[in-house]
Amino acid sequence: MLGWYTSAMDAAEITITAEPVDTTRCKFVVSKLLHAGGLRRFTSPDEARGSSLAEGIFAIAEAGISEVLVAGNQVTVSKTSPVPWTALGRQVGAAIRGAIASGQPPVAPKVQAPAAQGAAPSDDELYDRVAGLFDEQINPMVARHGGRVELIDVQDATVLLRMGGGCQGCGMADVTLRQGIEGMLARFVPEVKGVVDITDHSAGATPYFQGAKK
Repeated sequence: MLGWYTSAMDAAEITITAEPVDTTRCKFVVSKLLHAGGLRRFTSPDEARGSSLAEGIFAIAEAGISEVLVAGNQVTVSKTSPVPWTALGRQVGAAIRGAIASGQPPVAPKVQAPAAQGAAPSDDELYDRVAGLFDEQINPMVARHGGRVELIDVQDATVLLRMGGGCQGCGMADVTLRQGIEGMLARFVPEVKGVVDITDHSAGATPYFQGAKK
Protein backbone atom coordinates (compact mmCIF):
# COMPACT_ATOMS: atom_id res chain seq x y z
CA MET A 1 0.00 0.00 0.00
CA LEU A 2 1.42 3.37 -0.96
CA GLY A 3 1.90 6.17 1.50
CA TRP A 4 2.57 3.86 4.45
CA TYR A 5 5.33 5.96 5.96
CA THR A 6 5.40 9.61 6.91
CA SER A 7 8.10 11.08 9.13
CA ALA A 8 8.26 14.55 10.61
CA MET A 9 11.13 16.60 12.01
CA ASP A 10 9.40 18.92 14.48
CA ALA A 11 11.91 21.75 14.54
CA ALA A 12 11.90 22.30 10.81
CA GLU A 13 8.39 20.91 10.17
CA ILE A 14 9.82 18.53 7.57
CA THR A 15 7.67 15.67 6.30
CA ILE A 16 8.90 12.67 4.32
CA THR A 17 6.48 10.39 2.50
CA ALA A 18 7.54 7.04 1.07
CA GLU A 19 5.90 5.82 -2.15
CA PRO A 20 7.12 2.31 -3.04
CA VAL A 21 7.42 1.75 -6.78
CA ASP A 22 8.03 -1.99 -6.42
CA THR A 23 9.99 -4.35 -4.17
CA THR A 24 13.33 -2.89 -5.29
CA ARG A 25 12.56 0.83 -5.69
CA CYS A 26 10.96 3.43 -3.45
CA LYS A 27 10.45 7.17 -3.94
CA PHE A 28 10.75 9.43 -0.90
CA VAL A 29 9.08 12.84 -1.25
CA VAL A 30 10.40 15.49 1.14
CA SER A 31 8.70 18.79 2.00
CA LYS A 32 12.04 20.57 1.58
CA LEU A 33 14.21 21.13 -1.48
CA LEU A 34 17.20 18.80 -1.34
CA HIS A 35 19.01 19.50 -4.60
CA ALA A 36 18.31 22.39 -6.96
CA GLY A 37 20.84 21.36 -9.59
CA GLY A 38 18.69 18.91 -11.51
CA LEU A 39 19.38 15.23 -10.88
CA ARG A 40 22.27 13.47 -9.14
CA ARG A 41 22.75 9.75 -9.52
CA PHE A 42 24.85 7.68 -7.13
CA THR A 43 25.55 4.00 -7.75
CA SER A 44 28.10 3.23 -5.04
CA PRO A 45 29.37 4.48 -1.67
CA ASP A 46 32.45 5.85 -3.45
CA GLU A 47 30.30 8.01 -5.74
CA ALA A 48 28.29 9.14 -2.70
CA ARG A 49 31.35 10.37 -0.83
CA GLY A 50 30.94 14.04 0.08
CA SER A 51 27.15 14.01 -0.33
CA SER A 52 25.81 13.32 3.16
CA LEU A 53 22.34 12.32 1.99
CA ALA A 54 23.57 9.57 -0.33
CA GLU A 55 26.31 8.54 2.12
CA GLY A 56 23.73 7.99 4.85
CA ILE A 57 21.49 5.89 2.64
CA PHE A 58 24.33 3.69 1.35
CA ALA A 59 25.35 3.15 4.98
CA ILE A 60 22.16 1.16 5.65
CA ALA A 61 23.95 -2.20 5.55
CA GLU A 62 20.98 -4.56 5.45
CA ALA A 63 19.36 -2.69 2.55
CA GLY A 64 21.91 -3.55 -0.15
CA ILE A 65 21.51 -0.10 -1.72
CA SER A 66 22.37 -0.14 -5.43
CA GLU A 67 21.32 3.36 -6.53
CA VAL A 68 20.24 6.72 -5.10
CA LEU A 69 18.68 9.36 -7.35
CA VAL A 70 18.11 12.87 -6.00
CA ALA A 71 16.05 15.42 -7.91
CA GLY A 72 14.50 18.49 -6.32
CA ASN A 73 12.63 17.29 -3.24
CA GLN A 74 12.57 13.61 -4.25
CA VAL A 75 14.90 10.73 -3.48
CA THR A 76 14.47 7.45 -5.37
CA VAL A 77 16.26 4.55 -3.69
CA SER A 78 16.96 1.14 -5.27
CA LYS A 79 17.98 -1.91 -3.25
CA THR A 80 18.99 -5.51 -3.80
CA SER A 81 18.01 -6.79 -0.37
CA PRO A 82 14.74 -8.72 0.18
CA VAL A 83 14.11 -6.64 3.32
CA PRO A 84 10.77 -4.87 2.70
CA TRP A 85 10.45 -1.10 2.43
CA THR A 86 8.20 -1.12 5.48
CA ALA A 87 11.26 -2.18 7.49
CA LEU A 88 13.72 0.16 5.76
CA GLY A 89 11.64 3.31 5.34
CA ARG A 90 12.43 4.81 8.73
CA GLN A 91 16.16 4.28 8.24
CA VAL A 92 16.10 6.00 4.86
CA GLY A 93 14.00 8.78 6.37
CA ALA A 94 16.52 9.14 9.21
CA ALA A 95 19.37 9.42 6.69
CA ILE A 96 17.50 12.16 4.82
CA ARG A 97 16.69 14.04 8.03
CA GLY A 98 20.29 13.72 9.21
CA ALA A 99 21.58 15.22 5.96
CA ILE A 100 19.16 18.14 6.27
CA ALA A 101 20.00 18.72 9.95
CA SER A 102 23.76 18.80 9.25
CA GLY A 103 23.51 22.33 7.91
CA GLN A 104 25.54 21.35 4.83
CA PRO A 105 24.13 20.85 1.32
CA PRO A 106 22.75 17.27 1.30
CA VAL A 107 24.15 16.79 -2.20
CA ALA A 108 27.62 18.03 -3.14
CA PRO A 109 28.26 19.64 -6.54
CA LYS A 110 29.21 17.12 -9.17
CA VAL A 111 32.80 17.10 -10.35
CA GLN A 112 32.83 16.91 -14.13
CA ALA A 113 35.36 14.48 -15.56
CA PRO A 114 36.97 15.30 -18.91
CA ALA A 115 35.34 13.56 -21.84
CA ALA A 116 37.29 10.61 -23.18
CA GLN A 117 37.62 9.63 -26.80
CA GLY A 118 34.88 7.19 -27.74
CA ALA A 119 32.93 8.10 -24.58
CA ALA A 120 29.19 7.55 -24.22
CA PRO A 121 26.85 10.20 -25.67
CA SER A 122 26.51 13.40 -23.66
CA ASP A 123 23.32 14.21 -21.78
CA ASP A 124 22.52 16.87 -24.38
CA GLU A 125 22.78 14.31 -27.16
CA LEU A 126 20.62 11.87 -25.25
CA TYR A 127 18.07 14.62 -24.53
CA ASP A 128 17.64 15.27 -28.26
CA ARG A 129 17.20 11.59 -29.03
CA VAL A 130 14.79 11.01 -26.15
CA ALA A 131 12.79 14.13 -27.05
CA GLY A 132 12.40 12.81 -30.59
CA LEU A 133 11.23 9.44 -29.29
CA PHE A 134 8.69 11.15 -27.01
CA ASP A 135 7.33 13.25 -29.88
CA GLU A 136 7.22 10.51 -32.49
CA GLN A 137 6.21 7.41 -30.54
CA ILE A 138 5.62 7.73 -26.80
CA ASN A 139 3.20 10.67 -26.70
CA PRO A 140 1.10 9.44 -29.63
CA MET A 141 0.83 6.14 -27.74
CA VAL A 142 -0.31 7.60 -24.40
CA ALA A 143 -2.50 10.20 -26.12
CA ARG A 144 -4.87 7.38 -27.09
CA HIS A 145 -5.73 7.15 -23.39
CA GLY A 146 -5.95 10.90 -22.84
CA GLY A 147 -2.47 11.21 -21.35
CA ARG A 148 0.78 12.94 -22.13
CA VAL A 149 4.39 12.62 -20.96
CA GLU A 150 6.68 15.64 -20.60
CA LEU A 151 10.44 15.24 -20.88
CA ILE A 152 11.95 17.40 -18.12
CA ASP A 153 15.66 16.67 -18.51
CA VAL A 154 18.34 14.06 -19.05
CA GLN A 155 21.13 14.04 -16.46
CA ASP A 156 23.74 11.37 -15.84
CA ALA A 157 22.03 9.42 -18.66
CA THR A 158 18.88 9.33 -16.53
CA VAL A 159 15.58 10.62 -17.92
CA LEU A 160 13.37 12.87 -15.78
CA LEU A 161 9.77 12.98 -16.89
CA ARG A 162 6.37 14.16 -15.71
CA MET A 163 3.04 12.56 -16.61
CA GLY A 164 -0.06 14.62 -17.29
CA GLY A 165 -3.63 14.33 -18.46
CA GLY A 166 -5.10 10.89 -17.97
CA CYS A 167 -1.73 9.47 -16.89
CA GLN A 168 -1.49 11.67 -13.77
CA GLY A 169 -2.85 9.68 -10.86
CA CYS A 170 -3.88 6.75 -13.05
CA GLY A 171 -3.56 3.31 -11.45
CA MET A 172 -1.86 2.09 -14.63
CA ALA A 173 0.71 4.90 -14.70
CA ASP A 174 3.47 2.65 -13.37
CA VAL A 175 2.70 0.00 -15.99
CA THR A 176 2.88 2.68 -18.68
CA LEU A 177 6.22 3.83 -17.29
CA ARG A 178 7.89 0.47 -16.70
CA GLN A 179 6.55 -1.61 -19.60
CA GLY A 180 5.91 1.10 -22.17
CA ILE A 181 8.27 4.03 -21.76
CA GLU A 182 11.24 2.19 -20.25
CA GLY A 183 10.89 -0.58 -22.81
CA MET A 184 10.92 1.85 -25.73
CA LEU A 185 13.90 3.73 -24.31
CA ALA A 186 15.81 0.48 -23.87
CA ARG A 187 15.09 -0.38 -27.50
CA PHE A 188 15.70 2.96 -29.20
CA VAL A 189 18.04 4.83 -26.79
CA PRO A 190 19.88 2.03 -24.97
CA GLU A 191 22.43 4.45 -23.52
CA VAL A 192 19.77 5.70 -21.07
CA LYS A 193 20.52 4.22 -17.64
CA GLY A 194 17.28 4.96 -15.84
CA VAL A 195 13.99 6.84 -15.66
CA VAL A 196 12.67 9.02 -12.83
CA ASP A 197 8.99 9.98 -12.71
CA ILE A 198 8.64 13.29 -10.82
CA THR A 199 4.84 13.40 -11.23
CA ASP A 200 2.69 14.26 -8.22
CA HIS A 201 0.22 11.44 -8.81
CA SER A 202 -1.81 12.44 -5.74
CA ALA A 203 -2.91 15.57 -7.63
CA GLY A 204 -4.49 13.76 -10.58
CA ALA A 205 -8.18 13.87 -11.37
CA THR A 206 -8.71 10.34 -10.02
CA PRO A 207 -5.51 9.59 -8.10
CA TYR A 208 -4.73 6.04 -7.08
CA PHE A 209 -2.36 7.40 -4.42
CA GLN A 210 -3.49 9.82 -1.73
CA GLY A 211 -0.57 11.63 -0.18
CA ALA A 212 -0.26 11.43 3.58
CA LYS A 213 -1.56 14.47 5.42
CA LYS A 214 0.82 16.67 7.40
